[in-house]
Amino acid sequence: MDTLPIIALDFDSTEKVESFLDQFDEPLFVKVGMELFYQTGPELIKKIQQRGHQIFLDLKLHDIPNTVNKAMEGLAKLNVDMVNVHAAGGVKMMEQALAGIRKYNPETKIIAVTQLTSTTEEMLHNEQNIQSTIEEAVLHYAKLAQQTNLDGVVCSPLETNILTEALGESFLKVTPGIRPKDAAQNDQKRITTPEEAKQLGSTHIVVGRPITQSDDPVASYQKIKESWLG
Repeated sequence: MDTLPIIALDFDSTEKVESFLDQFDEPLFVKVGMELFYQTGPELIKKIQQRGHQIFLDLKLHDIPNTVNKAMEGLAKLNVDMVNVHAAGGVKMMEQALAGIRKYNPETKIIAVTQLTSTTEEMLHNEQNIQSTIEEAVLHYAKLAQQTNLDGVVCSPLETNILTEALGESFLKVTPGIRPKDAAQNDQKRITTPEEAKQLGSTHIVVGRPITQSDDPVASYQKIKESWLG
């Protein structure tokens, strides 16, 4: 699996995705999330794969263990490069997710969401009733994911340092909340630039709107790729 910047395909139709991808003449790593997958389904996954692109299918499964297991069995047949679950679902659920994906697919990476990059410490305390720091909450979930033999986690770049120290460099740290210096923050709260994410220890970065809503998506992607890969 490449370490290219992962482009979040924040579109709602196959036509918009294909129009966007038509602008590129190189293999990409793209993220298909709920908005897109729920409206286009597995057919779009096949079309993207036929173009030679890698796919992170970002559905953040979170349900009872048996349901997640059966859902992962289905996703395993799509042969995407990476899938994810919510660590908050617990150890048993993560174990069943891993068993489901491995039933048909030995290669797909499976990672766990720790805390969304839109979550602030105030939200953590007042809404989730977790009375720790963001870093402690993320590390706790990440340790559970590693104990369950998942490949890594989704987290903010701001937490990658403590995760690398505790869990090692090879444990994947996939980080959304990436914004070039001149980009709008939008609804992301815990953000960094691509360069900062690299220095902090992210293994993969996810970038959406700064590329997909750019006047020149290819140029914006190249700029981010250069700053990320160095």
